Amino acid sequence: MEDQSENVKIDESWYYVIIQNPNSSTEQYVGFDDGKTKEKFLPAFRTKDAAKICFALMPKDLFNGKYDTQAVIEDDLLNIAKENGHRIYLLDEKGTILEYLN
Repeated sequence: MEDQSENVKIDESWYYVIIQNPNSSTEQYVGFDDGKTKEKFLPAFRTKDAAKICFALMPKDLFNGKYDTQAVIEDDLLNIAKENGHRIYLLDEKGTILEYLN
């Protein structure tokens, strides 16, 4: 019998986000406020490397949290952003906005 799992196409988009206090009861996505518009946003990235490079440039509370880069399905990310009133900015490794996801 042929293994059909190789022929299954999954039509889901994944993005990388920064998580504060991963695997804890206080785990949350790291969000920011746009300094000009005061709009709340979650940064998302196409690659884990881009997320790590850009996050090194972002402001963070190094004394009160641990951080990790994790992949998340686009639908889950959009739902979390909607529930919390955030936009999602797709950024490159320099923090340039490539597009708005919602």
